[in-house]
Amino acid sequence: MRRKVTVVGAGNVGANCALRIADKELADVVLVDVVEGVPQGKALDLLQSGPVEGYDVTVTGSNDYEPTANSDLVIITAGFPRKPGMSRDDLLLANFDVVRQATEQCVRYSPGCILIIVTNPLDAMCQAAFIVSKFSKNRVIGMAGVLDTARFRTFIAQELHVAVENVTAVVMGGHGDSMVPVVRLSNVAGIPLTELMDQATIQRLVERTQNGGAEIVKYLKTGSAYYAPSAAAVEMAESILKDKKKVLPCAAYLEGEYGISGLFVGVPVKLGARGIEQIYQIKLTAEEQAMLNKSAAAVKELVDVIMTRM
Repeated sequence: MRRKVTVVGAGNVGANCALRIADKELADVVLVDVVEGVPQGKALDLLQSGPVEGYDVTVTGSNDYEPTANSDLVIITAGFPRKPGMSRDDLLLANFDVVRQATEQCVRYSPGCILIIVTNPLDAMCQAAFIVSKFSKNRVIGMAGVLDTARFRTFIAQELHVAVENVTAVVMGGHGDSMVPVVRLSNVAGIPLTELMDQATIQRLVERTQNGGAEIVKYLKTGSAYYAPSAAAVEMAESILKDKKKVLPCAAYLEGEYGISGLFVGVPVKLGARGIEQIYQIKLTAEEQAMLNKSAAAVKELVDVIMTRM
């Protein structure tokens, strides 16, 4: 039986998710958006790319959720994009309503699906989807760490003029300015970063990673990043659909891990057919733990706000 993925939101992130899923022939795709004609047009355009690119999957666009029925996986990208000068936190209440409605509809038509949340502010939107869906915690996952880690790896590779494939990096915490790039566990072909660059350079790259989304928003002016976010979401989707059991940094619901309970926070997890199959607990230094606690506290502030709307 062919797999089926629903992508909610036919904007830049959603459309690129649909393209990458089709290109990898991971599943048939249903692209959903509230704007009449947009998901239908983009889906048809993607479908017509198949004969040229060599993929053979069905891509469908819709303004309602009925065609999404029995999806294996749902990627929620819908929401308002960040604009220059706007923090992810400013998006909170507007995107909360979007994610709540999308989750309700997806759960109605695909009660057995796994949810990947991309909408910002990411960690709080995961919390909303988790509460609304009433799914088990392994079936609601946030796309954050894969993107943040990709950015950190990119900056390290650029700085050292090495292949990005040789760079391993770890980024934990909330998806925002308080994220925690774990320098101690980041390396190039096993060589610690501290042996390859001085502390000032490392700190500069850490800060650039923490502000990676804002840097792109500043350039684009009327939108936010979409190529790397969609690539990150689809890497997660592929690991789930193919049961690859990749270990990736994702926003997961913690129940005591790292001393944090009742919140979605970015940590290393194993992604397989059941969603999050394991949360890995790294032994952090006191400084790293303090940074993670600070990041979790920032997430909690947002969650406290949306809880008043539940």
